[in-house]
Amino acid sequence: MEVILRQAVDKLGHPGEIVDVSNGYGRNFLLPRGIAYEATPGNRKRIAQEKGRLEAAENARRDVASAVATRLEAVSLTFSAKVGEEGKLFGSVTTADIVQQLEAQGFTEVEKRMIDLHEPIKALGVYKVAIRLHADVKPEIKVWVIKA
Repeated sequence: MEVILRQAVDKLGHPGEIVDVSNGYGRNFLLPRGIAYEATPGNRKRIAQEKGRLEAAENARRDVASAVATRLEAVSLTFSAKVGEEGKLFGSVTTADIVQQLEAQGFTEVEKRMIDLHEPIKALGVYKVAIRLHADVKPEIKVWVIKA
């Protein structure tokens, strides 16, 4: 199935590009969320007219994400947790914990799904956690987990 992207999608493309995706991904994810149009002849003409506006909007989103990224790269979060033997935590530090501390520091634009943490942090140490603000902007913050 060919679709025309309305916004940037990781590992797929940028706005205005015509990409080939599986039928299920297109029908069940991209089209209902308004991320893409079906690539019909009428939509191809419309996207050609809208391409300049889409690129300008995408550049504006990228600029906003870059501004937030520069502020985020200076952030260092510290979590104190109870520790058992061998430095293992009782519990863990999750994406929800990270978002909560970021909101306390004034970063309301960061959502839980944007944090690239594959599994919760379960040991003491310093970790670099990436945050996907935009398809092209992924700053890293330092997360310190210390003994309480």
